[in-house]
Amino acid sequence: MPAEISRRWTAREVRDLIAAAPLATPRYELVGGELLVTPSPAAHHQLAVVRLLVAMATYLETERVGTVITSPSDVELEPEFIAQPDIFVVPKAEWRRVMTEGMPVRALTVAIEVLSPSSSRHDRVRKRPLYQRHVPDYWIVDLDARLIERWTPTDDRPELVTQTLSWHPTGATTAFALDLPRFFESVFATD
Repeated sequence: MPAEISRRWTAREVRDLIAAAPLATPRYELVGGELLVTPSPAAHHQLAVVRLLVAMATYLETERVGTVITSPSDVELEPEFIAQPDIFVVPKAEWRRVMTEGMPVRALTVAIEVLSPSSSRHDRVRKRPLYQRHVPDYWIVDLDARLIERWTPTDDRPELVTQTLSWHPTGATTAFALDLPRFFESVFATD
């Protein structure tokens, strides 16, 4: 049997895949020439995204320091790196650029990934260093452990947040605060 040859993908090829089905799954991302293909997420994952999106949107209605977006939406923080974070906040100036020039997004205030069995390694190992180079805050929501790993650009290890996640972006007068036990309880509630 012949050996399988590893193929390097380009940003252009990945953009073509995304353009062919912009609102469909799977989700396509590009990290270091590797095409990452992520299937549709499970129900708890979806609910965590929705709950966090609503909390962040509510906060940003008062503290107008950015716009919160969910995937599918292309983020290109450097050449040959196309990501689709589950949730991300785009700074005001970048959002104005996106609204006039269009996608992709090229600057973030925070990037958030909710772990899935198929994405865990990519979110923690492959994408994390790239996010750390370009984004002030990178949060990994671990549904199994019921915690958030918070990474900043200089961290060698994450801050493990289990009680209250507090985020005070530049320009905001108050901090975003998320009660994590309550958040996870709402994600796993059965009624």
